[in-house]
Amino acid sequence: MGPTRPGVPEPTLTSDTHVPCRTPGSTDTPAIPAQTRGPQLRGLAGFNAALPAEAEALLLSCCRSHRWAERVAAHRPYPTVEALLAAADEAGYDLSRPDLDEALAAESSALPHPDAPPAARTALRAAHAAYESSFGHAFVISLDGVRPGERLDQVLAGIRSRLGNEPEEERVVAADELRRLARARLAFRLAEDLTARHPGP
Repeated sequence: MGPTRPGVPEPTLTSDTHVPCRTPGSTDTPAIPAQTRGPQLRGLAGFNAALPAEAEALLLSCCRSHRWAERVAAHRPYPTVEALLAAADEAGYDLSRPDLDEALAAESSALPHPDAPPAARTALRAAHAAYESSFGHAFVISLDGVRPGERLDQVLAGIRSRLGNEPEEERVVAADELRRLARARLAFRLAEDLTARHPGP
């Protein structure tokens, strides 16, 4: 059974959208794994006004499913960021098996920050290898709301827990985590240019 669709959209921005985008597994990195960076489109207005190829490039930097990116871009203009994120969620729920395979193939499992203890780097490397051997793709997890100092433990616990899943069960979990990651990445992409141009105090 697939994930239940929420009745109320999540907040527009996650706690991870205010910091540089890196990869999970670090003791001090944000919770949004990096994808290839898309173009800076100056927030929602820029996204709505962009050429289709530009809008799709930004979306593909959040989730590497071409069908997902085309679908979200095709429904512009969006009246609010919340509406855009809701549309991204909806398209994420509707990924076909090939779409999901395409998106998961573009993800990568990251090692911890170089300053992490050697034992932590070794444990995470082994856990990622075991996961990829079992399921054929990188481990994906959304760490929204998880404190930086707790993220490494969260990733390790997540891998160890999900290694016990059957392949089809894990596909459902991975698809939901990928949807959450795509949403957080998109919110971050829309906010980072505005933050750069209008830095806080």
